[in-house]
Amino acid sequence: MNLVANSEKMQAIVRVASRVAPTNATVLITGESGTGKNALAEFIHAKSKRAASNLVKIDCASLPRDLLEAELFGYERGAFTGATEAKPGRLESAHKSTLLLDEIALLPIEAQAKLLRVIEHREFERLGGRKTFKIDVRLIAATNVDLETAIERKTFREDLFFRLNVVRIEVPPLRERQADISDLSDCFLRLFAVKHGFENLVLAKDAAEVLQKYDFPGNIRELSNLLERAILTADSNKLTLKDFPSSIQNAQKESEKWLTLAQLEARYVRETLLLTRGNKAEAARLLGISRKNLYERIARREEQ
Repeated sequence: MNLVANSEKMQAIVRVASRVAPTNATVLITGESGTGKNALAEFIHAKSKRAASNLVKIDCASLPRDLLEAELFGYERGAFTGATEAKPGRLESAHKSTLLLDEIALLPIEAQAKLLRVIEHREFERLGGRKTFKIDVRLIAATNVDLETAIERKTFREDLFFRLNVVRIEVPPLRERQADISDLSDCFLRLFAVKHGFENLVLAKDAAEVLQKYDFPGNIRELSNLLERAILTADSNKLTLKDFPSSIQNAQKESEKWLTLAQLEARYVRETLLLTRGNKAEAARLLGISRKNLYERIARREEQ
């Protein structure tokens, strides 16, 4: 999906990204879950001198910790049980290109030390190997975690943070860039029209107006999910307010009320669980918190 930047905050980000894109500078992209950090990384790569090669991605949250290091650096035959043949890692695939390390805060501390060497010396060895590989790669890291706090907790290396934090770009949440909601909605409608075989999908005025007033705790990912569900359950290709959940239908009324912080938090948790159909792992991911933290918030909500 293209990077949408009608809001002033996003236009400022695009200006910085456009300036840094042609360089080899390492970029750290921060922001809440679902704000479009990957789209910004793709934009930077597309504007870089490495754009002729594919952007290589690795999601540190989607792989088990014991496999993540092997996926990133590759491994030699016999490096561990099941390694019946040598396999190059994502780093080698990204030679002469760009490597996006998504959710980098979840990279194991041992792998962080090896990544630091890659940044400093542009070299590494596969797991179980002795051959040193020289690498020409541009690194972009993304995270929804406060890395300074992770450093204090000893889960992230301070020296690696300083190496990554050359150019830092924070992507604002969707509630702070409402001028982007209309174009983002249009992009998703076109995308889902192709995906599901619909034609002439449009968003009715009443729905568009309420979406502009909604807080979107799940950011762009939540907007995408809401629109896709509405498309699949609507009676026609024109999406009206009745095709959206009650939480969206009541957004205008709720916005006129003063709510306590606890009430807002409980509402966000409830709506996210509804959005994910009770999938707590996905709900925690959308909210940008750990699963344990989500369980604690659910317990507090039930006690109220």
